[in-house]
Amino acid sequence: MRKHKKIGLALGGGAAKGLAHIGVLNALKENNIPIDMIAGTSIGALVGACFAKDGEINTFEEIALNIDWKQLALLLDPNLALLKKGFIQGEKIKELLCSIIGDIEFKDLKIPLRVIATDIITGEEVVIKSGSVTEAIRASISIPVIFTPVKFENKFLVDGGIVNPVPVNTARNMGAKFVIACNVIPEPQKRGHIASRTVNKYSITIQRDSRNHIKNKSLEKLNDKINKLIQSNKDKIESIREFTGMLKKKIYKGQQIDPNTPNVIDVLMHSFYVMEYKIAVLALKKADVIISPEVNEISTLEFHKGAEAIAEGYKSVLDALPKIKRLII
Repeated sequence: MRKHKKIGLALGGGAAKGLAHIGVLNALKENNIPIDMIAGTSIGALVGACFAKDGEINTFEEIALNIDWKQLALLLDPNLALLKKGFIQGEKIKELLCSIIGDIEFKDLKIPLRVIATDIITGEEVVIKSGSVTEAIRASISIPVIFTPVKFENKFLVDGGIVNPVPVNTARNMGAKFVIACNVIPEPQKRGHIASRTVNKYSITIQRDSRNHIKNKSLEKLNDKINKLIQSNKDKIESIREFTGMLKKKIYKGQQIDPNTPNVIDVLMHSFYVMEYKIAVLALKKADVIISPEVNEISTLEFHKGAEAIAEGYKSVLDALPKIKRLII
């Protein structure tokens, strides 16, 4: 019996849409499709790292389905991006990532992993393959404006999606002879709503008694981190909300503007994904199989729609499974 070709998995960026990668990994594993190496950008780097750690995604899936994303979204409110260098600071997000993945290095991973980031000064792609996994992911998910850049050696790094939203070429360079690419960035005309609808309507509350049903220690620890972070920034969040609300009233006073008009950050994010899609189209031509979950209606911060995204990821693999099995031998 012939051995399978070395299979690489390229997991693209896409914020909340990228939770579909969990379903993709579940389906591939259940159908005995081996993953020999992973290259990930942004949310793809996070999901990929969770799987690369020990070859399973169940722990992160439990976190994705049970974490209080609506509370966490308060800390990612695009309106807060008016602050100088990005609202979410490096050490804070690193603490959250450590609660999910653990404080591990690339050499400790069961499956080889590459994480893509962008040097914001030179515009060059940076492929991270050694050192702290959480630090690498922290860089790869750093959406400009929302997150502060990450100082890495002599570089300042931000979201890898700017230069390589679906890192098929990186998987090839790792030695993959067959590359499965998962792309969750839809064509711009097929995107659903672009305005953020999941943040401002939620009040700031500190969860204290919601852990009784939680068995996963990582999830418990992560929820504690989120609650502490919200509590420590509660006054700042409220003051920024008041300021942006007042500013919006002054700017729009006397003007006939549709209340559903995307704000400046929504427009910035949509522009970012339009750019990513154009680059992704070229990258995907080099993949052997392209997985494209139907997650068009999930917007940037709708992480609470994880179950929907995961289901779509799983389904998209089942649709492509005959082709995958036919080609990997």
